[in-house]
Amino acid sequence: MGSEGPGHGFGSGAAERDIDDLPPNDANYTALTPLWFLERAALAQPDRASVVHGPVRYTWAETYRRCRRLASALARRSVGHGSTVAVIAPNVPAVYEAHFGVPMSGAVVNCVNIRLNAETIAFLLDHSVAEVVMVDQEFFTLAEESLKIVSEKKKQNFRPPTLIVIGDPTCEPKSLQYALGQGAIEYEEFLKTGDPEFNWKPPKDEWQSIALGYTSGTTSSPKGVVLHHRGAYLMALSVAMVWGMPEGAVYLWTLPMFHCNGWCYTWALAAFCGTSICLRQVSTKAIYTGIAKQGVTHFCAAPVVMNNLINAPASETFLPLPRVVNVMVAGAAPTPSLLAALSIRGFRVTHTYGLSETYGPSTVCAWKPEWDDLPLEERSRLHCRQGIRYTALEGLDVVDPKTMVPVPADGKSYGEIVMRGNAVMKGYLKNPKANAEAFAHGWYHSGDLGVKHPDGYVEVKDRMKDIIISGGENISTLEVEKVVYMHPAVLEASVVARADERWGESPCAFVTLKEGAGGSDEAALANDIMRFCRERMPAYWVPKSVVFGPLPKTATGKIKKHELRAKAKELGPVKKSRM
Repeated sequence: MGSEGPGHGFGSGAAERDIDDLPPNDANYTALTPLWFLERAALAQPDRASVVHGPVRYTWAETYRRCRRLASALARRSVGHGSTVAVIAPNVPAVYEAHFGVPMSGAVVNCVNIRLNAETIAFLLDHSVAEVVMVDQEFFTLAEESLKIVSEKKKQNFRPPTLIVIGDPTCEPKSLQYALGQGAIEYEEFLKTGDPEFNWKPPKDEWQSIALGYTSGTTSSPKGVVLHHRGAYLMALSVAMVWGMPEGAVYLWTLPMFHCNGWCYTWALAAFCGTSICLRQVSTKAIYTGIAKQGVTHFCAAPVVMNNLINAPASETFLPLPRVVNVMVAGAAPTPSLLAALSIRGFRVTHTYGLSETYGPSTVCAWKPEWDDLPLEERSRLHCRQGIRYTALEGLDVVDPKTMVPVPADGKSYGEIVMRGNAVMKGYLKNPKANAEAFAHGWYHSGDLGVKHPDGYVEVKDRMKDIIISGGENISTLEVEKVVYMHPAVLEASVVARADERWGESPCAFVTLKEGAGGSDEAALANDIMRFCRERMPAYWVPKSVVFGPLPKTATGKIKKHELRAKAKELGPVKKSRM
């Protein structure tokens, strides 16, 4: 199970004896924080492009000054230690800057999933007590609606946050003008109120929170994952190391920065003085264009994005690739056929796995040189496994969740995947019950079922909580079921994952109708249920398929989801998904 690692004052027994009595001092000890990476990048490569977005191009020297301005502007508004700054935006420079500028002020950055609806975002803003909301102009009305919901809930206790609108020269100006008319501060104007030479201070304690991110919520509400400076520092270095990312890499932001802080590549790119190519909207053509015309060497994506690249029409591709392009794949397990197809086209794939609670991916299918001599099919089969722990993760195992005894390394015995070490979150914000469950027996419980192979590599086999991974984003089946149940024709409903050619997986709703409901036109009723859901939940949560009939149940009345998953598999993948 691994050894007990050094803690933050944890453990029991007397302190271990050392060879000396030398204490740490200011000359030889400082709290770890990824904020130092930005200062170094500005010194090492001041004129190298740091962030590129359409016509906008910043150097590392400029990015450092801009982040210090942001920190200073926040500090001048008394935003600092104990404060949360929410950011609602796609991949634009301001989101990248927030990963440094916000914690430089002492505050915590909370990047919000832009695919969520107003009700969910309202919960996040209220739960985190966001004092500042930075929002992209395109999503301003979404933030406005969310804050209205919070205001109506809190009434006289509502304290409106400072509202900052991020303008984007690639967007129509109408939405920006509307936001300014509503009293929002334009982001560039806000930066002007800050000092570019702001004397920011690193945290005194590396356990201090640096980021907050919310899970999609497997129960009634999303859980707030709190990350610390130490973990962010170590994982930023680790994610680049396991990928073999070189100094000066050109990285395309296909992965949302709001998703696990961009898997820590927001901070890693500063450590390696790389260049961020922002991509506001991900498309196959935009990815190939970035590779062909902007020198892209690395990008991350869910298998669904990679599948689109493989199946793109010739008019959207630039083949053969001008160089080997490194791709990190996570979110859902890629199929052997997908890995093989990517390899043939010149993409070098690194397969990883992780969770929001582990700073994003924290295990990697580390490549073995001897695999190079194997047939392509066998190489791809081995490559599909989730692998071994990252350099910065001290413990990874597959155990019996009740006894915590490791399962045999036979590739067959199922157990729960558990982790421990510096790459595990501080905990869930204001949720002691969830923390007690997540950290039971001194390990973080992933909730994923897996096996361990004879070579020690872990492979995920199922998700214990029935989470659906659609386009790299988690969807709670319970949350979807709640809405489906609300439809007037629905008697019973159960939602499981179904393969989806575009999104990897999408929700499939199995529905039993009320007596007399529906009539003979099941297709029309299925469309009506999907329309009903679309009005009440984020678009990507909406079931892409609805199947009618009685639901299989146990003697106690519990729905047999494993049978429904088998039925969904028999249906085959959804051919034409629009979300």
